[in-house]
Amino acid sequence: MGLFDKLRGRRPAGGQGARGDRRGTLDRPSARADLGHLEQFVATRRGVEGYVEPRTAMTESTIVLVAADGEWTRRRIDGPDTARKLSRDLAIPVYDAQVTGYPQRMRDWTHRAKQQGRG
Repeated sequence: MGLFDKLRGRRPAGGQGARGDRRGTLDRPSARADLGHLEQFVATRRGVEGYVEPRTAMTESTIVLVAADGEWTRRRIDGPDTARKLSRDLAIPVYDAQVTGYPQRMRDWTHRAKQQGRG
């Protein structure tokens, strides 16, 4: 399969690929380690909320988890349905980032981290 075939979502003859209906992106799919990281983030922080980011030509769907203090993490997921299931399993609210945007506390935390040389 050539690069442009991947970008157009074409599959080699005889198969659909590992995820069936997944169109090509330049990103890798989500992995169990991604979900493990998200679970650990929620377990070790309070007030966590999820913000689902849509799949693009460059990246698979992602979810940003934001803790009460604004600390955040981003990982790949298999799509919005996976995000909703994860939020139910972890008992956290989840929002569509394109609709709600991101909380101010996330931007504040990032600003503080940069000032302290962590970002």
